Amino acid sequence: MITQNEVLETLSMIKQQNLDVRTITLGLSLLDCASDDMNKICTNIYDKITFSAENLVKTGEDIEKEYGIPIINKRISVTPISLVAAATKANSYLPIAKAMDRAAKEVGVNFIGGFSALVHKGFTNSDLTLINSIPEALKETDIVCSSVNIGSTRYGINMDAVRLMGEIIKKTSSITPDGFGCAKLVVFCNAVEDNPFMAGAFHGTGEAEKIINVGVSGPGVVKKALEDIRGKSLQEVAETIKQTSFKITRVGQLVAKEASKRLDIPFGIVDLSLAPTPAVGDSVGRVLEEIGLSNCGGHGTTAALAMLNDAVKKGGLMASSSIGGLSGAFIPVSEDECMIQQVSNGFLTIEKLEAMTCVCSVGLDMLAVPGSTSEKTISGIIADEAAIGMINNKTTAVRIIPVPGKNIGETVEFGGLLGTAPIMRTSPGNCDLFIDRGGRIPAPLHSLKN
Repeated sequence: MITQNEVLETLSMIKQQNLDVRTITLGLSLLDCASDDMNKICTNIYDKITFSAENLVKTGEDIEKEYGIPIINKRISVTPISLVAAATKANSYLPIAKAMDRAAKEVGVNFIGGFSALVHKGFTNSDLTLINSIPEALKETDIVCSSVNIGSTRYGINMDAVRLMGEIIKKTSSITPDGFGCAKLVVFCNAVEDNPFMAGAFHGTGEAEKIINVGVSGPGVVKKALEDIRGKSLQEVAETIKQTSFKITRVGQLVAKEASKRLDIPFGIVDLSLAPTPAVGDSVGRVLEEIGLSNCGGHGTTAALAMLNDAVKKGGLMASSSIGGLSGAFIPVSEDECMIQQVSNGFLTIEKLEAMTCVCSVGLDMLAVPGSTSEKTISGIIADEAAIGMINNKTTAVRIIPVPGKNIGETVEFGGLLGTAPIMRTSPGNCDLFIDRGGRIPAPLHSLKN
């Protein structure tokens, strides 16, 4: 039984502390759209997306109005396109990206993800075609997002793919305004199949034909709860975060099940990820500072983030048996006003962010670096982050933007949820010889579980 106090508390979280459902994401299999004819594939993809997602946006808006719960984005994730297009002999998948873009705009969603390839153990011809199509695809479309999985704990790291992605990121940056195309491109290790968040969402081959996944956020709610227990022990801090995360997740569970029922599509997972929102000042960095840090990025930050991430997951797990995706805490630099400030103050560096990614969700996210940063340096950053994921058996990722014409200390404005990115310093050394070796970094010993 839901009590009056619980209703009032939820309303307070929504109205005063910026609690929101970040996204309702429709996962959609496109395997039945495959053909050896490019025009036929494009037609099949457009038709299936527009038919399957016809009522997605309206349903989200109806739930918003009826329950008073803000739902910020409505999105679609599809089967990795390198699988869907494998039967063609095309030398570019740009037409598919354009078909995805048209279909997504037709149904009114904010983003569509799945212009993706999974190459953690090697490339197919289709994988290579897709990867080489990424720069033009992200230039010629508006809301298509792309991802490439280059490593896993089970199989190690495909260093040929790491090298190639450094080149692809640089090319994408050079042909899109302020490198903006790179904000829609993620390089993963241990990518998950049920991620509702862009730019890395795709519909995994182990998923159902259609699925509804919901991502919920609320760092403002957590920060307010911590303000009420200032001076208490870290055990009480962890318990408060856990209890607050439970309440947040219940809101997401309600929205997910309601959307599932109305759309007659199975409910998949609730992803509870504390994620910043630039427009309203929601900040994961400020939560860490409320725990007891004078500056996010200073000593103690990694420990505080580890506790936060663990408590969020425990609270979510109590609230729903369908917690999945990338639940925890996101640290996208450009989207978090505190982290932007601490980069400018010198407390937060790429090296410190890398340490923080050992204990939080995903990885190095929305980093802007000088446009002169070399392809091999970008590949080295990807390799380092992938190694953290591989060794620790967790998902890690890199979304990095070499901004043409920008140097350390300057900023670039992306707007909306993507925020403002300060240009960060990279190491002056180089890893060219390491990256040029190619091949594969073998899987770690603990991958041998069978």
